[in-house]
Amino acid sequence: MSATVLTADAARDAKFTLVEGGRGTQAVHDVVVAMRAARRSGSANTKTKAEVALSGAKPWRQKGTGRARAGYKSSPIWRGGGVVFGPKPRDYSKKVSKTTRRLAFQKALTERINAGDVLTIDTFAVTELKTKAFLTLLREQTDAKKVLLISDSFDDNTYKAARNVKPVLLTTATDVNTEQLLAFNKILVTSGALAQLAARSNGSSSASRPAAAEGEEAPKAPRKRAAKKTATEGAAE
Repeated sequence: MSATVLTADAARDAKFTLVEGGRGTQAVHDVVVAMRAARRSGSANTKTKAEVALSGAKPWRQKGTGRARAGYKSSPIWRGGGVVFGPKPRDYSKKVSKTTRRLAFQKALTERINAGDVLTIDTFAVTELKTKAFLTLLREQTDAKKVLLISDSFDDNTYKAARNVKPVLLTTATDVNTEQLLAFNKILVTSGALAQLAARSNGSSSASRPAAAEGEEAPKAPRKRAAKKTATEGAAE
């Protein structure tokens, strides 16, 4: 059981949608930036001069001391005072359209396939719950240090055996995203996940209307209600 390189011709035969030329490069950038921005906690917080726990009393009288005028100890120019235009809790997430996300996924997958970084294998499962067994099976497929392993599903032994292997990520074909496709040296895909990846690259949705069963009538489209005639139109007729 050895992995084989998924070529562009084989990907087209498997119904993958490949993006040619420079189309989709900006979409990949926008999607990766949006994904990383969404992971930011946005919890940075500073206190203004109204929020610091300092007295509002005037430090000294206005005139006669020879010192500069001062009205309160929480002034931003003083040590321990408030912060001007400092960070406040905020949401860093960005909106990206579904079309852009799909194009970015297609572009990232196309570039990895063209580079020969996508490998296919029938199945990937360890027989015993040991990290050594997982690494032995993985090294039989590729010698890359960082590997993205995509399958339709994994058993418990495979998941648990791979937990301590940080450079390797196990994910399903329905959950893998554009950033993950770009972050690893090699992508190892099982045969059960190829059809799901192809469906995602084509943008096919499972929410489409089901076809009518044999012997049943197809659902009819709702009829439009006729507009009511106005009094003027009725008189004209």
